[in-house]
Amino acid sequence: MVRLMITDDHELVRAGLVQYLGMSPDIDVVAEAKNCNELLEKLRTVTPDLLLLDLSMPGKSGVDMVAHVRSLYPDLLILVLSMHNEVKTVLHVMKAGASGFICKDCSPQVLLDAIRKVVATGKYLSPVMAEQLAYASTLPGADHIEMVLSARELEIFRLIVDGKSAGEIADQLCISNKTVSTHKSHLLDKLGLKNIAELVHYAIENKLFDSAYVASAVPDRRKIPRQLELHCADSGKGDWQLLDTD
Repeated sequence: MVRLMITDDHELVRAGLVQYLGMSPDIDVVAEAKNCNELLEKLRTVTPDLLLLDLSMPGKSGVDMVAHVRSLYPDLLILVLSMHNEVKTVLHVMKAGASGFICKDCSPQVLLDAIRKVVATGKYLSPVMAEQLAYASTLPGADHIEMVLSARELEIFRLIVDGKSAGEIADQLCISNKTVSTHKSHLLDKLGLKNIAELVHYAIENKLFDSAYVASAVPDRRKIPRQLELHCADSGKGDWQLLDTD
């Protein structure tokens, strides 16, 4: 028997889900919540196997809510239900720790099958979405970062490559240094990079952010991020590479 919790801020939708899914002999709807605060409160006393979570609700919601619930309840399966099925949204949700994603325009039977699939395997994506995610992973640099990075992460990426320090970025965006560091860690993780030097290499190789480096045979040393101890070295092929001195 699957112990299911349903969270959706629309009472009519929530009631319909409770009624339909509750009729299944292998599902027990043990709790429901209308917002994120109520969700967190009920999770203190109820232990569901799977959380059916609406992505857009009042208060803390979306990707941040998925990550927050995952950090508090690492063993809880999370199936995200949303009316937004853009590939970028799904990527962010899955990266945040969701077990699966399903669009609200699916049929009731597809939702029921998705719940059973998540419980059985730990993961669920529709075949179409899985194919779209696989395709997104093959996109070239500029298209890939637009797909996987949030708008704020993309902005911080640009400022880092432009040579701004963490303090300068924090001042410019009116956020804390800690928040800048958090975003930096997230974008490194999403791009599969280890440090700022690799981030700069990535930007140059994929011709990102025209303002960061002048596309010429001889680079302007003043445009190299000053927080990095990097040297410009002629590759012998008319182009330039950045070499980390560490």
